[in-house]
Amino acid sequence: MECLLCRLSLAGWLGLCGNLSWRRLRADRGMSQVFLAEIQGSLATITFCRPEKHNALEIADLEALDAALIGLAARSDIRTLLLCAQGKSFCAGVDFGAVSGHDWRDNPLERVADRLENLPFPTLCVLQGGVYGGGTDLALACDFRLGVNGIRCFIPPAKLGIQYHPHGLKRAVTRLGLGPAKRLFLATETFDDAEMLRTGFLDWLVKPDALAERAQALAATFTALAPQAVRGMKQSLNEVAAGLFDERAARDRAAGSFRTADFQEGRAAMAEKRPPKFSGQ
Repeated sequence: MECLLCRLSLAGWLGLCGNLSWRRLRADRGMSQVFLAEIQGSLATITFCRPEKHNALEIADLEALDAALIGLAARSDIRTLLLCAQGKSFCAGVDFGAVSGHDWRDNPLERVADRLENLPFPTLCVLQGGVYGGGTDLALACDFRLGVNGIRCFIPPAKLGIQYHPHGLKRAVTRLGLGPAKRLFLATETFDDAEMLRTGFLDWLVKPDALAERAQALAATFTALAPQAVRGMKQSLNEVAAGLFDERAARDRAAGSFRTADFQEGRAAMAEKRPPKFSGQ
């Protein structure tokens, strides 16, 4: 069955109108749809739609999600991605009841999180509820995280006798610092909303009734920026964080930005005291 509740509530939640372009990526065997991908103009939204399982993801779900992200990355018209969820929880990571026999040297969750981190446009994780296990890596892989009062996060692999995937450990250290990462992974602490904000897990914390408006405002800010400038700087920033910074390539990208139509538009808009309309050229 199609997750019409997810489709309609998300559209209303973000205040979207007009023609929504969406496609069903996977039907969950007799239950609700696992996630929904929607595109309106330059805004893409992926929403997890399995609240009865705290939006836990099976291997097939992760493969479908990876394919969706590959498709979005190839589109030059997308300027922002919102990663959202329905229900009390944002995401509980991998559904370990459905992973028997998988060779975890190839971790599909790690692959999806890496893909999400390296998308060429800004990504905002909208946390309407708690985030657990591998769901935290999906959140940390986004450029920004917006949460509501009352949420929490914890990462339980040490209580399950398994080790977290290496790229997720690295991502947690680069985002949060070594101390907070060890508290999450080795001490299995639960972070409340205040600690999530203090450690940098959250960029913004709002009341639940303000989440929709703030998410919409942030998405509007991102989509209004010059896409080539944002993509180039995001690449450089990610390279710095990963220890892979190529200064010469970054200088070439920065110098090239002065020869773009977007730079000319930005100058004209500033002189005319109007909002710029960037074409991405």
